[in-house]
Amino acid sequence: MKRRLVAGRAAQSVKSPAAVAAARAAGQASAVAHMGAHALGTAAYAAKAAALAAGDHEAARSDEVRWQLDHMTADVRSALASLPPLGQDSSGPLGKGLLASGALAVTIHEIQAELGSGTR
Repeated sequence: MKRRLVAGRAAQSVKSPAAVAAARAAGQASAVAHMGAHALGTAAYAAKAAALAAGDHEAARSDEVRWQLDHMTADVRSALASLPPLGQDSSGPLGKGLLASGALAVTIHEIQAELGSGTR
């Protein structure tokens, strides 16, 4: 948990929106051991960071999502597919909080649709 807090402080200390998103991705990644659903937060913030760093935001976000999906192992796909759909779990990172709106939500919905989440 301490590493996640360090990443949160890093997000507050940087100025670039892409750097903030990258720091938040690191924070989500460090929280995966505590709750697997943070893996989707990591993916969404990484895609947001890529989008913010590029000239064509949507193309960069979409390319990052495709890259992530193409590089997932079968075990990762299975684990992520077992998570509840975004916005349907009242507790945890997949609830109605920050991940459930804007570009983060779009990314998570795309990943979950590709993986068939909530259908297993």
